[in-house]
Amino acid sequence: MKFTFISICTLLIGLLVISSCSTNLDNSNENKSDARSQAILNMKRATDHHSYSKPEEAVVTHLEWDAKVDFETRTVYATATYSINTSEDAKKILLDIRELDILSVRVDGSETSFDIGDGQAFIGAPLSIPVTPSSKSVSITYNTQPGADAFLWVEGNENSNPFLFTQSQAILARTWIPCQDSPGVRFTYSAKVEVPNNLMALMSAVNPTEKSTDGVYTFVMDQPIPSYLLALAVGDVEFRSVGEHTGVYATPDLIEAAAYEFGEMEDLLVAAEGLYGKYAWERYDLLVLPAAFPFGGMENPRLTFATPTIIAGDRSLVSLVAHELAHSWSGNLVTNSTWDDFWLNEGFTVYFEQRIMEAVYGRDISEMLATLSYRGLVDEVSEIMDLNPDDTHLRLHLKGRNPDDGMTAIAYDKGYLFLRMIEETVGRETFDDFLSTYFSKHAFTVMDTDNFIEYIERELLADEQTRKAVNLTAWIDGAGLPDNCPNVYSERIEKVDNAVAKWAEGGLNTSDIPWGEWLYQERYRFLKSIPESVTVEKLDDLNVTFNVSGTGNNEVLFAWLEQSILKQHTDSYPRLETFLINVGRRKFLTPLYSAMLETGQSQMAKDIYKKARPNYHSVSTGTMDELLADA
Repeated sequence: MKFTFISICTLLIGLLVISSCSTNLDNSNENKSDARSQAILNMKRATDHHSYSKPEEAVVTHLEWDAKVDFETRTVYATATYSINTSEDAKKILLDIRELDILSVRVDGSETSFDIGDGQAFIGAPLSIPVTPSSKSVSITYNTQPGADAFLWVEGNENSNPFLFTQSQAILARTWIPCQDSPGVRFTYSAKVEVPNNLMALMSAVNPTEKSTDGVYTFVMDQPIPSYLLALAVGDVEFRSVGEHTGVYATPDLIEAAAYEFGEMEDLLVAAEGLYGKYAWERYDLLVLPAAFPFGGMENPRLTFATPTIIAGDRSLVSLVAHELAHSWSGNLVTNSTWDDFWLNEGFTVYFEQRIMEAVYGRDISEMLATLSYRGLVDEVSEIMDLNPDDTHLRLHLKGRNPDDGMTAIAYDKGYLFLRMIEETVGRETFDDFLSTYFSKHAFTVMDTDNFIEYIERELLADEQTRKAVNLTAWIDGAGLPDNCPNVYSERIEKVDNAVAKWAEGGLNTSDIPWGEWLYQERYRFLKSIPESVTVEKLDDLNVTFNVSGTGNNEVLFAWLEQSILKQHTDSYPRLETFLINVGRRKFLTPLYSAMLETGQSQMAKDIYKKARPNYHSVSTGTMDELLADA
């Protein structure tokens, strides 16, 4: 395929946003920016089926957000003012909204009418605001709803203060800020946020390190980001520096443990820069959220949101930090243009994560992680192939579907294996040069799958024989895992598989399992590999011998609890209930509730979920509601 108008537009949009949002430009540069933006607005660009916005007619470039957070009503009252660029025949600007109460709208300071179109499930409705080719700003005053899907309001008690956090990916930013909620639209922002004066506000921006006396905080994000990377958290948190460019935020009861657990973040950052170039966001800090957070982490620029379930006391789960850090290049710096191109974010990030882990902790560790990912992917591919083979393509087909449907191991681990295969085909040094150039050349822009194919064929796979060996079509638009999938192998994981087989067959005593010598990856693999033939008595013997259910590593605990359900090890059920009520990470919830349904324990699943549901974010309740609907 040839370079299209779409790809040219994609590259120029990022340059436009950077130039048009800088406060230090002279008039000449501003005029050039206006001319460039006018040209871009008249070009075609990739269609995002999950956004009503039409950036070719009018596009946002900078957001000023003025907000007051009310914990009593669980709402935010705010005004969002956008700087905009318009086409020569612009008549309206379209913003995405869902669960928002629009109070008033202004264009260039004057109040104007507005229209809210018909809504669609999970997508919301279009907010249409009349503009002209000369319009420079639109301002929307609004209230959020108490049940806005991006928010989770965590109640305080006698031992803790309330907490609020957002999760905007994939299309939930529109539930707390009217926006052009497409990953293909980037903008800078500034904000003023008022919160209770005993709490601290943080955003995906330049952040405070101490509480203000009046509860008012100001923020600046000078680098252009898409709306899904907008983030807000409000809570009783403290800050600890762990390196020259790195630090952690956590509640007072967790701050010391977090500072220790993530004390090697600076090493990870240095390793990442050594691989693919200068970190573009100045600081890399991490906020430990309440356990209700639905993901392991979220790569909000400058401030990764992380689950406390990765605090194990021994720094054993830092691969998640490596993953979110890697997003600072793949995803945050070069962003998927639409959610059909999600693999361009996550596949690159898993590849980069593995390279960081190898650089800091050695090939032995990174290959164990890669092997576990590969084994999990094989299982997931098998399940998806039975339902919809197209969902095993790297290029997704999500029109008419919730983009969360694409957040599977396909984008992450098939994407990783695809890039690993290319590395093994062309050589690591050559591939590293390609990736470094890719990130620098496309910094602060968006990328879609077709444009990536054109780029890699021209820059890396120009040789016909190499292109044939890679076979882009089989990976990107083919089902399952292609024949040239890399052989991922870990000798340590192989030894674990041999041990679990011998133990299950009675050839290895429980006391002879080298549990104390194993790292968490090996313990996790052992538990996940226990066959159906193992009795509940044998499982109990394992627990009595090694106190498995008492582990502080939540990955290992999850694997144990899953086995406990499958074997009906009832002694572990109190720990299971406590875990499910307090932990909202979807990665853990889905297999555990599914295991209860599969083993005829649906009533237990429903009883636990009834208690736990108020503690879960909408990302998790959406999945669990569907799973348990017919239970």
